[in-house]
Amino acid sequence: MDVEGVFREEYGRAVAVLVRFLGDIDLAEEAVQDAFTTAVRRWPETGVPPSPAGWIITTARNRAIDRLRRESTRAARHAEAALLHASDAPPEEGPVRDERLRLIFTCCHPALAPQARVALTLRLLGGLSTAQIARAFLVPEPTMAQRLVRAKAKIRDARIPYRVPRDADLPDRLNGVLAVVYLIFNEGYGGAPELCAEAVRLGRLLTELMPDEPEATGLLALMLLVESRRATRTDADGALVPLSEQDPARWDRALVAEGQSLVRRCLRRNRPGPYQIQAAVQAVHSDAPTDWEQVRTLYDQLMTVAPSPVVALNRAVAVAETEGPARALALVDDLDLDGYHVLHAVRADLLRRLGRVTEAADAYAKAAELTGNPAERAYLERRRRSL
Repeated sequence: MDVEGVFREEYGRAVAVLVRFLGDIDLAEEAVQDAFTTAVRRWPETGVPPSPAGWIITTARNRAIDRLRRESTRAARHAEAALLHASDAPPEEGPVRDERLRLIFTCCHPALAPQARVALTLRLLGGLSTAQIARAFLVPEPTMAQRLVRAKAKIRDARIPYRVPRDADLPDRLNGVLAVVYLIFNEGYGGAPELCAEAVRLGRLLTELMPDEPEATGLLALMLLVESRRATRTDADGALVPLSEQDPARWDRALVAEGQSLVRRCLRRNRPGPYQIQAAVQAVHSDAPTDWEQVRTLYDQLMTVAPSPVVALNRAVAVAETEGPARALALVDDLDLDGYHVLHAVRADLLRRLGRVTEAADAYAKAAELTGNPAERAYLERRRRSL
């Protein structure tokens, strides 16, 4: 494994270990980055050490100690003492996982703004640069840098604890963590596959650390099933290809099988939640042709568990396949989602199927105007021209 591979695999765990001893996110990050800089310089000559993670953590720890010794504050002396008494060897796999979970929960504390939670998780657990995160959020790099600085300062000033919440607090906090991971995945699905990979990695980590939480399993299943269709989501020109027009033979069957297996595991537990139900919908879509009656039944259940206008819109799509476009259009026109491009895209398709061509063209144009995704815009404009 080269330095880049070690960085992808070990950056988050190294930062997590250092944060526990230092109590300072910035210092932990700087120390780990220094360690990787040293690795880039040394490893091509000496070779990758037998335990790359241990080497990185030990080197980062020594860099942090050197810096702390140059400072004279009481906090610096306490942090130095903690690092000096820490073992040179990296923690065993179990504790390492726990360190990463603590950092995830720290990043996703309710005191932080939702966007700051996502950005900080990407920065600390994923090792993404500020520039990469800024591109994902479509904001200037200096703006994202300020968000990260404020989030870290909030953690420091509010003394947000670096720990997994107590069992009694876990359900409320876990929901926030799962929401952040899913937001990361959705950010990536619009055209940044590395963000999807980070979200799936975090999802796997959560299911390993919390195997008795079916919603964590459901979220991982949902992401895997959606990710399995990445290769068929756009055509050679970069335009969106809707699910109904994709070639199932080109889906990643390993991801489909894993996702469906996780869905079956959730069903056996019989503790349905929003992510599990959405994963079940994607599992049905993964068995072509789609059983639309089953999809509609699942959306009925989702409307009971977690009602929202977006869920109602997805349910209307299933209604169009089971009861016809006229019934679905009546449902769509009752939704207050005028600024959501998907509503106008769905409405355009329903109007087209009803033969209301002029209205359909206007709806396609509105959807294309609202979307920020080039592939979706190309698809919508092509549909409008086809009328």
